[in-house]
Amino acid sequence: MDEQHEILLIGAGDDERAVVTEHELDDACKLTCTYRGKTIEAEATDFFEALCRIRRQLEPEGIIPFCYGASLNVYPSGMARDMGRGLKAYRLTRGVNPRMTDLVEIFEAGPDVVPASVDAQEAFWREWLAAPRR
Repeated sequence: MDEQHEILLIGAGDDERAVVTEHELDDACKLTCTYRGKTIEAEATDFFEALCRIRRQLEPEGIIPFCYGASLNVYPSGMARDMGRGLKAYRLTRGVNPRMTDLVEIFEAGPDVVPASVDAQEAFWREWLAAPRR
């Protein structure tokens, strides 16, 4: 069964939302995003990557989904991508190894979401990887 998520859009009109639908295929993960009477789709090996592809299509309109999957300091581990199809990711802090309590659902939101572009999120992740951790 396909699961739907209603996500607030930052940079859009007041309280504008998108409906993102997960489609789990045999060998891929597909997302459909409906907003402003438009529909965009993306398919990838995991849902986090599919969300990144959706976000890249939204970015030219100045829109960022307000969810953990689009937060500056959130990124999935390899295991979360392989075994969990990228539906969960870790909140990352520079210099600190993430714990199970740092694991979040990518389509959920909280007060600690920091909306970011795909490029900014990837840059933060690369900096986190390069930094020594305690």
